[in-house]
Amino acid sequence: MSRDPGAELVDVLDDAGRPVATVTRREMRARRLPHGATYVLVFNRRGELFVHLRSPDKDVYPGHWDVAVGGVLAAGESFDEGACREAREELGVALEPEPLFPFRWADEQTVVHGMVYRARHDGPFRLQPEEIVHGEFLALHAVAARAGREPFCPDGLAALAEYRRRWPAGTNEARRLVP
Repeated sequence: MSRDPGAELVDVLDDAGRPVATVTRREMRARRLPHGATYVLVFNRRGELFVHLRSPDKDVYPGHWDVAVGGVLAAGESFDEGACREAREELGVALEPEPLFPFRWADEQTVVHGMVYRARHDGPFRLQPEEIVHGEFLALHAVAARAGREPFCPDGLAALAEYRRRWPAGTNEARRLVP
């Protein structure tokens, strides 16, 4: 039985991030309606970030690298519930994502009211083939180098840039994830 992600129900959000309607994901994409999403930055114990290549079948940014696991919230789902669900679905493991900060993103394809999280896990992962082609851990400087030569999801890069602005490398807070 094949799953149709376009038929999933999502909440449409107002400017304050409150639900005002429920539509299918397909309609949300077609009309570029504002919706909720999660961005989970997954680091290993060495402080490397998990990046993954998105499936060519994704409805937004297909075939792009991404620095965050996560995605669109289901109708009625909280950010915390969505972050945990997405990690289980995409990585095949249970994570305990730590909420960090709200994140807004808009471009010609999407309008997002998001929440950025971080989590630590060393793998291995059981990657969801419908979502992820390949994934690996990279040092942050290697992520930046790859982003300079290969397509990345712009919203994920913006979320990572804000994370790095708030927790610059070398600070006690940034080191907290690395034993």
